[in-house]
Amino acid sequence: MIEIEGSYGEGGGALLRVATALAAFTGRSIHLDHIRANRPQTGLMPQHLHAVKAIGQLSQAHMKGLEIGSEEIEFHPGKIEGQDITVDVKTAGSISLVLQAIMIPAVKADSPFRVTVRGGTDVRWSPLMDYLKNVTLPLLGLMGYQAHLEIERRGYYPRGGGQVEMMITPTPQLEPLTLTQLRVKRIRGVSHATRLPGHVARRQADGARKILGDEGYDIDIRVEVNQDALGPGSGIVLWSEGQGRVGGSALGERGKRAEKVGEDAARELLFHLERDAPLDSHLSDQIIPYLALAGDSRVKVAQITPHTLTNIHVAEEITRACFSVQENRDGSALIMVE
Repeated sequence: MIEIEGSYGEGGGALLRVATALAAFTGRSIHLDHIRANRPQTGLMPQHLHAVKAIGQLSQAHMKGLEIGSEEIEFHPGKIEGQDITVDVKTAGSISLVLQAIMIPAVKADSPFRVTVRGGTDVRWSPLMDYLKNVTLPLLGLMGYQAHLEIERRGYYPRGGGQVEMMITPTPQLEPLTLTQLRVKRIRGVSHATRLPGHVARRQADGARKILGDEGYDIDIRVEVNQDALGPGSGIVLWSEGQGRVGGSALGERGKRAEKVGEDAARELLFHLERDAPLDSHLSDQIIPYLALAGDSRVKVAQITPHTLTNIHVAEEITRACFSVQENRDGSALIMVE
């Protein structure tokens, strides 16, 4: 059994999700201790519990210690089988974080499978759903990853109630990835508002265009307005198309002008574009498990985050991949794996 220190690095829920996902993929049993020890409220929270349970269901795992507040678990995976899985994280727990965990071992399933997740589609401290759909999945597609994501209903803080369905086709072997240059052909985006006046989504898009307009890009931001949600909310996600894919996003907040929401997303996108890296700072940690499984890869990222370094540590512990990182003066970095 592999011993994983849950307080290593950023010591949050990401370490738990990546560790159990890679354990399921490799078939290696793990013991995690001091889970989320660096957080004000330690141990498993509901969305972490649901993510690990879903990975366990997918891999027919035997698990110990899975309960709210637990700071120690054992995870003994079995065979990964294609099936239909439904996960309800309740309230506004992040759907994208649950999907990120399930997506890793899913590539080794014996047949295609479908996962339906209910909770928060667009909430703080996690990738917005349009980012996962339009940035993460196209980038993984370069490695042969095959998945289709449908946002069936939006869910915002605090009520949640969103629903997403993802179909994943197993991939016998992920392709190594060499991606070190960024080329931008156009900027695309989605600005959405639910159970709010339609002008909110339009003003968010206008705010983004205002910031990006002087950069000379071909810009197309789709405006989405609907009433199908338990509570009101809004957000915007922008991304580049061409070679590589970087994004920027922002959520609407009470008292925050809609134009400012769009401007914030555009400035985050420009921050990544200015570093001339084909992967943004959010993808820098999301891509690590897949690079470990594919091997022999080189990617340039806009920024190395604590989550990136933590994921590298966990991936090396479980998969025995060997990573190296070369940071540049502007904060961008080259990540290599063997």
